[in-house]
Amino acid sequence: MPHFFSNKRLIVLMVGIIILVALVGFSMRERETITWPEQFVRDTVGVGQSILQRPAYFVSGIVDDVRDIRNVYEENQILKSRLEEYASVASERETLRQENETLQQMLDAEDSLSDYVMREALVIHRSPDQWNETIGINQGSEHGIERDMAVVTPQGLIGKVQHVSQFTSTVQLLSDDDRTNRVSAMVHTDDEPVYAFLEGWNNEHEALQLRKIESEAEIEEGQLVSTSGLGGIFPRSLAIGEVKDVEPDEYGLTMNALVEPVADFYNIEQVRVIERTTDSLEEDIEEELEDDLVEEIEEGVDEPVEDELPEGEGQ
Repeated sequence: MPHFFSNKRLIVLMVGIIILVALVGFSMRERETITWPEQFVRDTVGVGQSILQRPAYFVSGIVDDVRDIRNVYEENQILKSRLEEYASVASERETLRQENETLQQMLDAEDSLSDYVMREALVIHRSPDQWNETIGINQGSEHGIERDMAVVTPQGLIGKVQHVSQFTSTVQLLSDDDRTNRVSAMVHTDDEPVYAFLEGWNNEHEALQLRKIESEAEIEEGQLVSTSGLGGIFPRSLAIGEVKDVEPDEYGLTMNALVEPVADFYNIEQVRVIERTTDSLEEDIEEELEDDLVEEIEEGVDEPVEDELPEGEGQ
């Protein structure tokens, strides 16, 4: 009997497995409708999932809201800090804008000092006894040449127009040892340019003499020297030469420097005469004084004048 019951259990197990496999195969095949047990199971599971998902979604929404509130708080703090920095940024922006306008005005002013027109000219004569003093060119007043115009070669400044005729002109060279032969110049330093006057020629060292340099100025050998444009005659930034030597003057109040010219004063065949197109500072001041004088005269005419006669006269 025990042996039979053990075989019976095995037979029941086998039948159960067969039925289970059959049910699985039956449920997996493609059908247009499903059986009521399947419907019951699906509906029961769906209702259970719906009941469980609602509180799960609610809890998840609360967690997301808390996270969003935290993110909004952090973003709000960042925006507040940036808003506090906005005032300083706006102030810095305004300061930079004003500095930019000032620098632009300075640049425009510097460019205006450099405005000029050039005219080509040929050297037609050079006197042996005035070899280092003057040269003659084939351009005169008929060509627009005027007194004190700068004269240059491709290397740099060599002098200025001294005398003008109708068709020719005489040029006074920078090498002319004349104290009245003066040019407003500047030395290009690492910081700001140093202004001084170019006065005459040093025969001993064969160099130009730069005088009236501030005693505190840091002038070094090899620094470039050019016209400053502040004299009202020459345009700005015409090359003159390089600093050769620096020493205090005889009184120790200012310094003098020797400048090695970049232009060759000996072999001069063709030159360029430069006409500065910017009005000088003196002309601007004269125009302002003339305008003020005219206004004062007009105001004086408009006011009534009462003549005071001494007693006993005019009766």
